Amino acid sequence: MPLKALIVLHPGFEEIEAITPIDLLTRAGIDVVQASTGEDLFVKGRSGISIQASTHLRSVVEAPFDAVIIPGGPGIAKLRKDPMLCDLLKKQLDQGKLTACICAAPLLLKDAHLLTGRKYTAHFSTLEELPDAGAAVVVQDGTLLTSQGAGTATEFSLSLVENLCGPAIAGQIAKSICWPHSFNLDPSL
Repeated sequence: MPLKALIVLHPGFEEIEAITPIDLLTRAGIDVVQASTGEDLFVKGRSGISIQASTHLRSVVEAPFDAVIIPGGPGIAKLRKDPMLCDLLKKQLDQGKLTACICAAPLLLKDAHLLTGRKYTAHFSTLEELPDAGAAVVVQDGTLLTSQGAGTATEFSLSLVENLCGPAIAGQIAKSICWPHSFNLDPSL
């Protein structure tokens, strides 16, 4: 049975932060479920690009996933303190499964009281609320993976692949997309 990841699509999501993980995880053979937080399956991102989700979040919130990914963007403000999302993030981390937030999405982790004692990073616009955010592009603390924003989406996504499929697969995908940075690339690939 293939690994399964959930990506939460909310109105105002950052398109690059959603599409990049969907694409790279799919290349790795992972079944990526795209879930809309709203009533409509067509979800419009911050730049006006609409993506058709495969389901509604409320329909899959209790299903098991190997990874849960939340892209950032201005839409995060409307999701703050959403009990369904807070419970989903808490459940995922409690089960020791990969939980990934990029850009402003770590604010949801704060709202769910999941950042205490953890290392993380986030978009610079959140630093007033997340003063302990690290300066690294991608930060991993156990099964929590965070990243800074749209410009870090590829490294974030390759980190997701590495966590779920291992460094060899992540390296193969990095090479196939001409990723110019070293990413655990095996020279024999």
